[in-house]
Amino acid sequence: MLIVQKYGGTSVGDVARIKKVAERIKATRDQGHQLVVVVSARAGVTNDLIARAKELCANPSEREMDQLLAIGEQETTALTAMALQGIGIEAVSYTGAQAGIFTDKVHTKAKIRTINPKPIEKDLKAGKIVIVAGFQGIDEEGQTTTLGRGGSDLTGIALAAALRADKCEIYTDVDGVYTADPRVVQTARKLEEISYDEMLELAASGSKVMQSRSVEFAKKYGVIFEVRSSFNQNPGTLVKEEVAYMEQVVVRGVAADKDQAKAVISNIVDKPGSAAKVFRALADAHVNVDMIVQNVGRQGFANLTFTVPQADARKAIAALKPVLEKVGGEVAVHEDIAKLSVVGVGMKTHSGVAATLFQTLADAGINIELISTSEIKIAVAIDRARADEAVRIVHSAFRLDK
Repeated sequence: MLIVQKYGGTSVGDVARIKKVAERIKATRDQGHQLVVVVSARAGVTNDLIARAKELCANPSEREMDQLLAIGEQETTALTAMALQGIGIEAVSYTGAQAGIFTDKVHTKAKIRTINPKPIEKDLKAGKIVIVAGFQGIDEEGQTTTLGRGGSDLTGIALAAALRADKCEIYTDVDGVYTADPRVVQTARKLEEISYDEMLELAASGSKVMQSRSVEFAKKYGVIFEVRSSFNQNPGTLVKEEVAYMEQVVVRGVAADKDQAKAVISNIVDKPGSAAKVFRALADAHVNVDMIVQNVGRQGFANLTFTVPQADARKAIAALKPVLEKVGGEVAVHEDIAKLSVVGVGMKTHSGVAATLFQTLADAGINIELISTSEIKIAVAIDRARADEAVRIVHSAFRLDK
């Protein structure tokens, strides 16, 4: 059996933990399996590198940031290979480029275009364990690229698809996917399984367990994976295609994303094409837009409100400046919001979720600023200072602790 295992930053946080990971890998190998292991940078290393960069330059180029941040995972791959060699296991470390992971040219949030698995397959055939640096790849011009926060998850899922692995395991510091963040809601329950769509919505809504793009990739290529802890042997949460009985659970989980900013464009010219120009400029700047509301135009002008990742707020303002000079309007950014989401495939066939959500927030005096829905999710923008409180009361209102 060919197994792809991915270990997060806390799992390889120091030498002692890397040794523990090596022992787990050896135990799997001793069962007769082939192994490809994807590792993240040690916990805190990426943030430390970013802080050093900002001390030297307020706005470092994205190319240089990729050059810098790729170091974190490369360190861990080499150390993990050495830890395995130290206990008598033949292992070899790969950078993303050496692993044949080719991406587009978008620095700091590149998308994987193709993977050439032949180098890895050659070493697997020779009996080696292959350790791959997560979070990184190479573009067609030979430039190092990174896949965005949580990109090691995507590396693991993508390699499992390219290698046609029999199993994919995502190891982290929690032992599965919960109905809410257990650090915020003490009564949160671990889920035995969850559908791709539910996991995708939770990941996109602030759940820190998985990167949303990795879940999307898994769904596209049919990669069933398990989220589990590297600190114990407990079974985790299986992420798989939706099946009929999953609809019996109306709401699967609640999540809050505090890394959001609200942009308000006031007095934009109310005519066809104005909104298109705004969102084209944001798209060209690679700024992802989430919730969008436009009010009814009056006297030839309208207001346009939307949310973006907080890290992209400054980039959004810069991208909009030349557009607003043409179509009019002023932009203001508010960084005191959070996005609260309730998710469940059962929402397709059950009514009353919106009523319960809105009434619960109203009873607590929490104001809703924006609303967005999909077939299996309702999301609202609220005051960031009350996000954790909102998660707790909504989790209780939908009886997710039962």
